[in-house]
Amino acid sequence: MAEGGMFGRLKDRLSKTRENLVGNVKRLFGGRLKIDDEVFDQLEEILIEADVGVDTTMSILDDMRAMARERGFTTPEELYEALKEEMIRLLEPGDHALNWTAPEKPHVTLITGVNGSGKTTTAGKLAAKLIADGRAVLLGAADTFRAAAAEQLSIWSERSGAGIIKHKEGSDPASVAYDAVDAAIARGVDNLLIDTAGRLHTKVNLMEELKKIQRVMRKRLPEAPHEVLLVLDATTGQNGLQQARVFTEALEVTGVILTKLDGTAKGGMIVAIQKELGIPIKLIGVGEGIDDLQPFHAREFVEALFG
Repeated sequence: MAEGGMFGRLKDRLSKTRENLVGNVKRLFGGRLKIDDEVFDQLEEILIEADVGVDTTMSILDDMRAMARERGFTTPEELYEALKEEMIRLLEPGDHALNWTAPEKPHVTLITGVNGSGKTTTAGKLAAKLIADGRAVLLGAADTFRAAAAEQLSIWSERSGAGIIKHKEGSDPASVAYDAVDAAIARGVDNLLIDTAGRLHTKVNLMEELKKIQRVMRKRLPEAPHEVLLVLDATTGQNGLQQARVFTEALEVTGVILTKLDGTAKGGMIVAIQKELGIPIKLIGVGEGIDDLQPFHAREFVEALFG
């Protein structure tokens, strides 16, 4: 699909967040002739309501107050443009591009996140995208806790043409991961995507399990995993940020995939993730289709959001 078409779709799918965040900002600024403390107080409410997060909101407002003083802003229109600029500045740091190649094949990606975040679907969509790019892909079904996860991944395997390594329900996830790496090396595939369990209610066990998966994989391929992608559901707002913190304690997360952005009015959490965790957003999900999983570009995202 053409870039313009993708931008148009992104703009369309961000409509709920745009109405909640940008719509409220426009209403706040509309008809005002000057910038005063009341403007900043109400802007604080709007940003927190859109799940930008308290800490990130305070940081944004401090920067905007300083900007208003230094540049001599007198109108809300100038403040509106400054807010856009500040959002881009906060979202740009880090490497947002996904590199799917390793010095020696296979390139291994570990996919983590809580159940219900769209983790397994994301693994399937990524496999389909990589195969469409002419790459040989293998899926590893290391979420052995949830029977539906392996079944779901098997459907994606059939649909995309990716191979799959899976064990019976309740098997040791680290064993699945080891076998998947072993098979990926033997078959000479380009990419191995490993789906993992995400049951946060047994937080300690899950984190130890993830560390074990990583340790065991490295016995077969010392550099693995090359990417650790954390899938978060945008509709969970600040809860998603708390979930992310738990995963980053156990793993060196290299990037975030934020799904279901089309279904939420609280897409402001994307700014909080980037600012408070310092982990770049790599991909965003704005719908059910494979093409609705899009690379994240900070400026394009903010332009689409602000319309």
